[in-house]
Amino acid sequence: MPIVVKLDDLLHARRMTLTELAERIGITLANLSILKTGKARAVRFSTLEAICDVMQCQPGDLLEYAPPAVAEEAAVAAHATASSAARLPLKRPLDAAPEEA
Repeated sequence: MPIVVKLDDLLHARRMTLTELAERIGITLANLSILKTGKARAVRFSTLEAICDVMQCQPGDLLEYAPPAVAEEAAVAAHATASSAARLPLKRPLDAAPEEA
């Protein structure tokens, strides 16, 4: 999709969590997550206004048009980042017994 949502970058720059933003604008975490991952098909102006109000930004700071090839590269990079977190080693093997307190 040629519209790239840069919510993750804005959250990082403002040291804010998605949960905190969801609470402050009154949107469910699930719906905000769909927007953040770029899977949303539409965004209400009231939602965009609420995000911009809380994040102190302009709509253009949150949304960007990118030609399809660039948008695909951004999606692949985002997927690679998420996948690398899933490959991190566990603190203890799954079959190990839990530590006693």
